[in-house]
Amino acid sequence: MAVVRSFLFNVLAFALTLLMGVGAFPIRWFFKRLALPYAKLWSRLVLGLFEQICGVEVRITGREHLAALQGPALIASQHQSAFDTLIWMLLVPHPSYVMKGELRHIPLLGPMLILAGMMPIERADGSKALRLLLRETEKAAQAGKQIIIFPEGTRTAPGEKVALKPGIAAMAAHTSLPVVPVATNSGLFWGRNAFFKKSGVLHVAIGAPLAPASRKVLLPQIAEAWQALEKPFA
Repeated sequence: MAVVRSFLFNVLAFALTLLMGVGAFPIRWFFKRLALPYAKLWSRLVLGLFEQICGVEVRITGREHLAALQGPALIASQHQSAFDTLIWMLLVPHPSYVMKGELRHIPLLGPMLILAGMMPIERADGSKALRLLLRETEKAAQAGKQIIIFPEGTRTAPGEKVALKPGIAAMAAHTSLPVVPVATNSGLFWGRNAFFKKSGVLHVAIGAPLAPASRKVLLPQIAEAWQALEKPFA
């Protein structure tokens, strides 16, 4: 049954993405302000298919920490799945993801990511990439956006521990924005490059904001917050 559900979801999600990608041309040409609402609609539909077809219950805790911010913030989320790149389109009003620069070249999708206000960064550019990241972060903060970054730097397996990238600490120090730690177990249900999807309760746990600090202080704080947030998942 899981095979059938997975196949059906993958086919429908691909068809939906293709259809909406083609349908986005008028927005790209004439109605650019609709790019973010359109991206939110696409995310809502894909995740709706995921929940209904694959038998997944998405359980989100800690929303009160987001409500208390009332403005721009840095969202430091674990990254286990493509799910994580969709859910924040629905959880905050003005999301802006820090994403790999090569994603802008994806046909149909890439141009919409830029119009929707995402932040493509070429990580291989080293110090140049960091300077660009800080400039884009400052612009996004001034626009009142919630900036989503995955400090692990890539998708990881549930329970896998990797050294966190220092970019989040530089962003926090540069903007004085609070950092909201977020843990998830999404990789159990929608794994990295996985065709098969599993049913169950998918958790997104949002923690209390952390104050900006040096990388030696902030990175361990994020890791500790994630560990505490993961405990109810078991």
